[in-house]
Amino acid sequence: MCGIIGYVGTQRAAPIIWDALRHLEYRGYDSAGIATISGSLKLVKDQGKLDEIAQKHDFEAIEGQIGIGHTRWATHGPPSQINAHPHTDCSDSIAVIHNGIIENYASLKDELQEKGHKFKSETDTEVVAHLIEEYKDDGLEGAFRKALERIEGSFALVVLDAKEPDKILIARHFSPLVLGVGNDEYFAASDIPAFLHRTNKVVYVQDGQYGVLSKDGIKLKSISDGSEIKYEVTEIKWSSEMAEKGGYDHFTLKEIHEQPEAISETLRSEQDVEKVAEALLKQKRFYVVACGTSYNAGLVTKYLFEKFLGIPVEPVIASEFMQSVGHVVNEDCGVLAISQSGETADTLAALRLAKKKGAKTFAITNIVGSSITRECDFSVYTHAGPEIGVVATKTFVTQLVILYLLASKMAKLLGKDIDYTQALRKTPELIEKILRSVEDEIDELAKKYYKCDNFYFLGRGISFPAAAEGALKLKEISYAHAEGFAAGELKHGPLALISKSTPVFVLAPKDATYAKTLGNMQEVLARGADVIALVGEEDAHVKKLTKKVFVLPMLDEYLS
Repeated sequence: MCGIIGYVGTQRAAPIIWDALRHLEYRGYDSAGIATISGSLKLVKDQGKLDEIAQKHDFEAIEGQIGIGHTRWATHGPPSQINAHPHTDCSDSIAVIHNGIIENYASLKDELQEKGHKFKSETDTEVVAHLIEEYKDDGLEGAFRKALERIEGSFALVVLDAKEPDKILIARHFSPLVLGVGNDEYFAASDIPAFLHRTNKVVYVQDGQYGVLSKDGIKLKSISDGSEIKYEVTEIKWSSEMAEKGGYDHFTLKEIHEQPEAISETLRSEQDVEKVAEALLKQKRFYVVACGTSYNAGLVTKYLFEKFLGIPVEPVIASEFMQSVGHVVNEDCGVLAISQSGETADTLAALRLAKKKGAKTFAITNIVGSSITRECDFSVYTHAGPEIGVVATKTFVTQLVILYLLASKMAKLLGKDIDYTQALRKTPELIEKILRSVEDEIDELAKKYYKCDNFYFLGRGISFPAAAEGALKLKEISYAHAEGFAAGELKHGPLALISKSTPVFVLAPKDATYAKTLGNMQEVLARGADVIALVGEEDAHVKKLTKKVFVLPMLDEYLS
């Protein structure tokens, strides 16, 4: 996901934009750039990290009180200075930054080239600048709206024009975009941390909306008919300090250590969960839609709800929902969308299709006022605070807390004697205990295995989603290949991948699957694998099989 920032106010824009880009570095990027207006368009961009670029270009010296900035993660065209954003039109008057993908860019580019437009980059984004230029006789806003009507795909767009130097234009369709309302200054960004250190007042731009930001304020309008739209300003409860590293080396480590507090905060949602539980029990069929980490959390519902509640659940990867479940979902169905941001494009698309088919829709998210919460019938919040690290840590555990609370409330309504609420209240203290006890061992393992190319994670039953999530975490943060398997599937292909010294993480709590999991552990040990086992406190047997054992406190096999 690219990082975008726009600023209009009374101060020099470039230092503010550069600072905002630093707050967006967690999103990952390969190039960056800034454009401001001071008489004419001032543009500086290059490949590399911000510190590297700063050594070659004095970004902060650029003049102007209005500007845009971007950190790019390459999609169309490799990382390079010419493919870095912002992108401009033929006259270098209009500058555009973009998050998303313009799906019909190739046909638009052919059309514009036939009309004489000269393209500089290989990106899909550049067509937007040339489209606006093509319609320039209608003025910037009119040209922008005409361009929006032509492009297909997903976009969060921010646009400058040196010929109309007092405004920024923005638009959103299936890509996150938020606005910040400060003191005599306004922001547009891909994510709140970009401007949180300057204002906590936020406006959420909706799909199908465009807007104009100037020193006089914000105007939001409909792309389809140009009508003005009323909007609400939301005050974010996070402080800018909450979005900083707090003495840790990086955000992920900080957020790992924030998990106990995040769980305690999320437990405050108990009453909201009760309302969702009542509504869910009225549905005949139940689907969970999510992506990535949220999907792995969603997998847990299958084990919880089917075993303890007798309610069939089908977790569906959100991007596959339309092609699979979308054909059968109807008014008898409940669809639960799980998304940290509440803006995940594929999850939103699945939710909208479900609503169109008459299904009741539910959401678990971390962001108050996000698109998913506005569009679904019922929602509940995780209260995890800002999640800056891309490998969602607080996200996963707080989503699980909501799902366990949901199972407990539904069980009570069904007259079943199952309640995880009190046990959940003990988990923050236990997680703190684990984190204090394992760091030295973790350091040793990291030093031993950081050059390995392949890692495998095995789990059975409710430990399988945790194995899948462990693999996702490792590949996402280290770029090493990692896979999570249901341990019983080893003989059906994965065992062929295990060789001498391959690191294999085995989740082996003392539950109903314990004996079979130990059998799978023996299979990989027989092939010379290095097994790192996660076991319960009273497990002495696994220690005889492998020296690399992490002993975890056990509340309950389903809370492991």
